[in-house]
Amino acid sequence: MSHLVRKLENFVRLSAADRLMLNRAAAQRVRTFAPRTDIAREGEKPKDVHLILNGWACRYKQLEDGRRQIVSFFLPGDICDLNIFILREMDHSIGTITPVSIADLSREFFDEISTGYPRVATAFWWETLVNAAIQREWTMNLGQRTASERMAHLLCELFFRLRLAGLAEDNSCSFPLTQADLAEATGLSKVHVNRTLQELRANNLIVLKGKMLVLPDLERLMSAGLFNANYLHLDREGRQLDANE
Repeated sequence: MSHLVRKLENFVRLSAADRLMLNRAAAQRVRTFAPRTDIAREGEKPKDVHLILNGWACRYKQLEDGRRQIVSFFLPGDICDLNIFILREMDHSIGTITPVSIADLSREFFDEISTGYPRVATAFWWETLVNAAIQREWTMNLGQRTASERMAHLLCELFFRLRLAGLAEDNSCSFPLTQADLAEATGLSKVHVNRTLQELRANNLIVLKGKMLVLPDLERLMSAGLFNANYLHLDREGRQLDANE
């Protein structure tokens, strides 16, 4: 099962035809990118929607003097900006963090979904609404949470999203982000990020070893980050649309 199908089925149970169509699209027009390269740049004309197949990427904005703000992370199974091709130009950039493979999804693909796969179309609306909810939560993070709360909340969110896509095991997951990445995502300096991570480690809330994150007590970390997963809408809200297969 693809990461995209697994994620969408947290909203609605798809039919065999739904899954076949999505898996077919994910196997066509595949491109790969090296770490720390751009998939799309601000100012470019967008042509396709990008589906992340493997690896981690981010959406970011950059000032003329080079200062950069990461405004979201893309994980396997995520779609970068549904319907972006209706815009004249990109208003942000998408860059890789690790080696990344993507599938380019065309306008015709979405036309096919809208006319022949209404269950998938509704699941994509769910995906869009969840992404908007995540952006609202990031705004709250930057504006109101303390540094420790901010970091704990981000780590909880990433763990939940990875688990949603089948990419977390028990209490651990891959974690390729550097302290510089975390600084750009949380609005903290690299020194402050280092201090905050040390504080979480000292309280036995996280273990970072190599490129793995272990959460010894997820409930405590959620409490430390004032984290409520309701904005991720994980409780099969589209079950009334379930396929009967």
